[in-house]
Amino acid sequence: MANVPHFIQYQGSKRNLAKHILRFFPKSIKRLIEPFAGTAAISIATSANQLAHSFWLNDVNKPLIELLELSIERPDEIADSYLKLWNEQHTNSVAHYFEVRSRFNETNDPNLFLYLLARCVKGSVRYNSEGLFNQSPDKRRKGTRPETMRKNIAGVSSLLKGKCKFTSLDYREVLEQAKEGDFIYMDPPYQGVCGNRDSRYLSGINFDDFVLALERLNRKGSVFAISYDGKLGDKAFGKALPKSLNLERIEIEVGRSSQSTLLGKEETTIESLYLSPSLSRSLMNTKICDFSYIGKKPKQLTLLEKHGEFAAATR
Repeated sequence: MANVPHFIQYQGSKRNLAKHILRFFPKSIKRLIEPFAGTAAISIATSANQLAHSFWLNDVNKPLIELLELSIERPDEIADSYLKLWNEQHTNSVAHYFEVRSRFNETNDPNLFLYLLARCVKGSVRYNSEGLFNQSPDKRRKGTRPETMRKNIAGVSSLLKGKCKFTSLDYREVLEQAKEGDFIYMDPPYQGVCGNRDSRYLSGINFDDFVLALERLNRKGSVFAISYDGKLGDKAFGKALPKSLNLERIEIEVGRSSQSTLLGKEETTIESLYLSPSLSRSLMNTKICDFSYIGKKPKQLTLLEKHGEFAAATR
């Protein structure tokens, strides 16, 4: 998984968790749908492991989806644009960043967005109450070098070019159009922490509306998985999804929090993955490859039912 290409850092990306999440995906997927695609880390990893034939990438953040489409379908064009912007910054890189940011907020040009994501603090996207990108530049570095960016974009393109549908719709519209044979992976903004809006996202989602959408998916027998809430030590982030949905909840241990370590604390980050009833039934008592062991002998996991929840047992 460490060798799977990604062209930008993006806070909240499931890139580092993909090896764990993919263990619970079907072994063969006709089409993977990501209604909250972000930078498509899960689709990239799914394609790299040859689990899906086609992909639907959707995100309400239109410049982000346009950036994905450009990078996947016209990689040389956006790599050339990035090279030009990167070379323009050397006289005064901070002033240049703010000038590009202003132009982006006026135009929503995805070419400008790539440069901002490569230069902003910790790849951490932030928007103000008016929906304008307002993150500051990382003054310690000038962003990914153009030759590295070109290589990473080309790697992503090689995995997904010609296989994707790109949209910027409300997630509910996407879910309504899901068909038999589709597998849906969702990574929506956490709720229960920031209300219906989070500065990391262009717009949030309403918890009750999301639950209703999941109920409709269940009635259709749709196959899906959701990354939703998590914990840092004893502190919970995000509101757990209701038990009435009959989802199987799996806790994935991410590891020790680097921020907590700096503060002298020993806290482990845990993220939840919810499996739809149709997915959990299909995985019952089946062996699942642990993709974190790529290049070595795979560890096999068997899902066992225990008091209505899943336990991962090493075999």
